[in-house]
Amino acid sequence: MICIGVLTLFPLGLPDVAGSDKDHHILAFAALVMPCAALYPQGLTRVILGATAYGALIEIIQPFVGRSGDFLDFIADLAGIGLGSILGLGIHYAAQRYAGFRRRVAPSRAANVIQLYDPRPREAAAKDPLEP
Repeated sequence: MICIGVLTLFPLGLPDVAGSDKDHHILAFAALVMPCAALYPQGLTRVILGATAYGALIEIIQPFVGRSGDFLDFIADLAGIGLGSILGLGIHYAAQRYAGFRRRVAPSRAANVIQLYDPRPREAAAKDPLEP
């Protein structure tokens, strides 16, 4: 977040970097949102709202620091937020499916479902697993 703020608010004399200004906005905001979407999707709504407010605030502040605020930069920020959300959620659900696949493959120590979910002590269950 600090990096995005520095690069968008300070008038730096950086050499030309490949890609357009809009591409940089998209990549920066996608990189800002994607980790949250991948690691904690329950908080994604708050992160999207915060990132949207952050992008709007940057564009409002830029004219006061010698840069030009552009509405299309804000649209690029929103596109980056959407892209980061989609990619992060995709990573999250792919990781969940992979973890579920790994759990199904792992052998269970229980011989059957009754032994697996039996709340009785092992001694009582060992005598007759079907009797309560």
